[in-house]
Amino acid sequence: MNSVTCDLTVSLDGFLAGPNQSLTNPLGEGGEDLHRWQFEELEANAAAIEGILSSGAYIMGRNMFAGPGQGPLDEDWRGWWGEEPPYHAPVFVLTHHPRPPLEMQGGTTFNFVADGVESALAQARSAAGGKDVAIAGGANTARQYLSAGLIDELRLHIAPIVLGAGERLLDGVENLRLEPTEVSGTRLVTHVRYRTIH
Repeated sequence: MNSVTCDLTVSLDGFLAGPNQSLTNPLGEGGEDLHRWQFEELEANAAAIEGILSSGAYIMGRNMFAGPGQGPLDEDWRGWWGEEPPYHAPVFVLTHHPRPPLEMQGGTTFNFVADGVESALAQARSAAGGKDVAIAGGANTARQYLSAGLIDELRLHIAPIVLGAGERLLDGVENLRLEPTEVSGTRLVTHVRYRTIH
């Protein structure tokens, strides 16, 4: 059975996004600095980036697809990534307001799932073709899967910054036991792979 992985970049104080997230600033104040390692040290971090993008299917929350907000998704909204998102695989978006699948260039199709995390995972496993399924984020989605014991490997990419506020990864997650299996890094990030202990 395919493994379920989760790659997330966090600050030293455990935030995935800074305070005051908005449609014009979806990562909040200071949140863009979390991801400098993916752009300024691309070659040095190539293996970590390849790991993020090698899954056969992805699951993300509604806010990761469309930004902070409530209510139905705007039918014209096509995501943050332009016409060719980086996933190149099926993506399952958790939402309370489903809409028809959205096919993009490069093999990415966004599928909107309104019947919970386990249904989204079952659909993603079926679509992944034997490859891993990745929980892409955001924080609330990752917390739901961690709390349900549905993630096999958590890969944290820790940026050496302190945000002080925002969207924290592990708030409300209980009884989570992790075993570190690999640590590497560069000037802008420390990569830690954890196996979850069920």
